[in-house]
Amino acid sequence: MISYPRTESLSFFFTRICTNVICRLIFLLLLQSPLLLRAQPDWTAVKAKMTANTKELEEDFVFVIATADTTQLLMESKTFTAKSQAPVFLSSQWLTAALLFKLAEEGKLSIDDPVQKYIPEFGKYFKGYITIRHCLSHMTGIEPKDKSLGSGQRKKYTSLEEEVNELAKLTIRAKPGAECWYSSSVGITIAGRVAEIVTKKKFDILIKSKLLTPLGMRRTSFTDLSGGALDPSAGAQSTAEDYLKFLRMLLNKGKVNQVPFLTETSVTAFLQVQSPASKVAYSPMKGETVGYAHGAWVIENKDGASTALCAPGLYGGWSMIDRCRGYAYLVITKNKLKEDKAGLHLEMKALIDRQWSDRCQQ
Repeated sequence: MISYPRTESLSFFFTRICTNVICRLIFLLLLQSPLLLRAQPDWTAVKAKMTANTKELEEDFVFVIATADTTQLLMESKTFTAKSQAPVFLSSQWLTAALLFKLAEEGKLSIDDPVQKYIPEFGKYFKGYITIRHCLSHMTGIEPKDKSLGSGQRKKYTSLEEEVNELAKLTIRAKPGAECWYSSSVGITIAGRVAEIVTKKKFDILIKSKLLTPLGMRRTSFTDLSGGALDPSAGAQSTAEDYLKFLRMLLNKGKVNQVPFLTETSVTAFLQVQSPASKVAYSPMKGETVGYAHGAWVIENKDGASTALCAPGLYGGWSMIDRCRGYAYLVITKNKLKEDKAGLHLEMKALIDRQWSDRCQQ
């Protein structure tokens, strides 16, 4: 920890060398600045905790803590680094949701448009009330075919269009907007197809031009090299370096290098709770949330605003921002793990929060 001289001693020293009134006034202002007196974060406990869980994360992982403009802590191996590409699985959903908000800003659609406006198939199967917002918040009411997020048994489709037309035929389990049922195969996938239709571009090309390239995420892609249907819900390959750029954009209220990518109004709406905890019918987070926004879980609220959100990959990886304390937390694993490790990541968050306890009083 950095130690600072006693205020009295510093004052005595300063007044001896500073004889004019203006100089003394500047000194008094500096004394009132919390930055002068605040110690730098001590990441010893955080590093020890992550090191102790190396085997649990199967050795190869990247761990980053960063503020909006600086990297506070980076842990990586020689063979798997912040530049190494790996699947981010369900953390892909946050990226897709951001793409839809970008298209809304450009006037190509409204987040509250009914899906049937773009995909008439939904009207044929009595699903005309489902909106894009319902899709991004897992509140479509559609019963997913496979309720297990961990099975990995996604049917082989030739195109996103074919897959979504099949989703339109599924059973409605609840009124749209009535409950949040987290799924890896329904809402976000439908939203991705709507994005294709309004822009007349394939999803992987579209998200690259509208989101990934503007954010500088050059090593991120949704392209399926096997030739199957693109997967807006869980199909992204990324790096820790790239995904951190997305998280920093959110921390910077939509700006990238001081240039707006999304307006602050859009970012606020994007991160706002859509389904409170009382409406969450199924969550892999096991009750550790206060609700769901668009593509991400809300794990802390303050004065009605979402302050901490996460989009877990659910196979070891974890992406999160704490807007109140002003930091991003990211773990990307080389291998697909059998468990989501949510408990570990939330314990890590508690350790990190202690270092910045003065920034956010919950």
